[in-house]
Amino acid sequence: MILRSPKGWTGPKVVDGVPVEGTFRAHQVPLANVIGNPQHLQQLESWMRSYSPETLFDQKGRLLPELQALTPPSALRMGAVPSVNGGRVLVALELPNFADYGLEVPGPGQVIAEAPRRLGEYLRDVMRNNPHNFRVFGPDETNSNRLNAVFEASNRTAAGPCLEIDEHLATEGRVMEVLSEHLCEGWLEGYLLTGRHGMWSTYEAFAQVVDSMVTQHAKWLQQSREFAWRRPLASLNILISSHAWRNDHNGFSHQSTGFVDNVLQRRADVVRVYYPPDSNCLVNVFDHCLRSRNYVNVVTCGKQPDFQWLDFDAALKHCSQGASIWDFAGSDDGEQPDVVLGCAGDVPTTEAVAAAWLLQKHVPGIRVRLVNVVDLGILSAPEDRPHGMDHVSFEALFTRDAPVMFAFHGSTWVIHSMVHGRANEARFHVRGFSDRGTTTTPFDMVVLNRLSRYQLAIDALSHVPRLRAQSLDAVHFFESQLRKHHTWIREHFEDMPEIRNWSWTADFSESQTPPPLAKGHSRGQTFTDA
Repeated sequence: MILRSPKGWTGPKVVDGVPVEGTFRAHQVPLANVIGNPQHLQQLESWMRSYSPETLFDQKGRLLPELQALTPPSALRMGAVPSVNGGRVLVALELPNFADYGLEVPGPGQVIAEAPRRLGEYLRDVMRNNPHNFRVFGPDETNSNRLNAVFEASNRTAAGPCLEIDEHLATEGRVMEVLSEHLCEGWLEGYLLTGRHGMWSTYEAFAQVVDSMVTQHAKWLQQSREFAWRRPLASLNILISSHAWRNDHNGFSHQSTGFVDNVLQRRADVVRVYYPPDSNCLVNVFDHCLRSRNYVNVVTCGKQPDFQWLDFDAALKHCSQGASIWDFAGSDDGEQPDVVLGCAGDVPTTEAVAAAWLLQKHVPGIRVRLVNVVDLGILSAPEDRPHGMDHVSFEALFTRDAPVMFAFHGSTWVIHSMVHGRANEARFHVRGFSDRGTTTTPFDMVVLNRLSRYQLAIDALSHVPRLRAQSLDAVHFFESQLRKHHTWIREHFEDMPEIRNWSWTADFSESQTPPPLAKGHSRGQTFTDA
């Protein structure tokens, strides 16, 4: 049965001589001045009386007994349906041991891998263990985002006939793909609200398509916490593995980091933002997210081949702390550093580690400390974010007064807002995505946004007056490398050998070849990279 009714039906037909019922004017407040305009007040009273309240309520405002008798028994009320309060029927996931998905890392930066590959294997087994209450959602990007191992456990969901050319498609599939971020996010929300679990992977630039949807869900979570009868729900878990820094052939349209900007404007006790720097950290973080309740978790970790920094045990400790000093990359030996290099995000981490390497190689005696951040929120003071680091712990990482060059995946203002209120916050100098991009090489992207290892090293030295004289030659060399880069990519259409072949070496020797690829990982892109 379909009822088609005029907009504003049963409300005032005309207000101040202007038609309201059946027009666009009925959308908001048809009687805008009932306090100061007696005619508006009279129209409001007539409108309310038109519903004959005396036939519905007694003199004390209670629903008449004969109408009360029509209401269904408590258990049959719409609001009492179990799935409406999904937390009542929520069953915890049977999660595999995430340590079984650790990637072997013989030393920092000594192996190259696509971080989401192992996560895909982990999610595959989550699906196997939970065949009735876990789904994966994505806008036709499960393969592209390197999660294709999930197809060993389930197919894509088919809503129509399956053709011979279709791959991993079936009516009982539990991987829901359609090229609509709105649908994917909405499906996941509905799945969570009715007491199940899931995750959604998408391209970073197009996550912003659902900014308002994620905002409203976060607000709903915030409000629901105020009612004891609302049971906690599984968290809304979002994986961004096709991000702004490595959308190589897609170009400027796919280069935006603004989704996190929006998420971080929500209440700090509802949202969490993570930047795992490698595969082992990614699996650690996602296992944590799947166990969490009543959060919006945004995890950003690129799908392209990149350095793997931490073995599984080190990654577990690092992620449990949220941030830590990477001793292998520094030279301060526990003393007051000349400069701290902070980083959050896989690409910024590579550039920060490389900058630390360059500084130690070309400026002997410099004391560098490198701090990597996985859980972005801990940078804030605890009075601003519930899980923020206390000031003593913060200064144990970043010191109280040493200059900090911070390489960040997203907008620079994010870090500045996080460290607001910390001691000597003006000493934080942030480099991040500044909306400069094009179809270009990976290293050129960081150069365009002033985030390259050479630019970080130059900026760091500008804040170390103790070594100004000794660092002149190094600065000139770094500047010459930037000029060489500009020419090289235009002549060879790829990054310089010293960038492509670079890897961390404790003795600061130059690498002639890049580190080996982890088994099952690809160095090149495939046609599935939309």
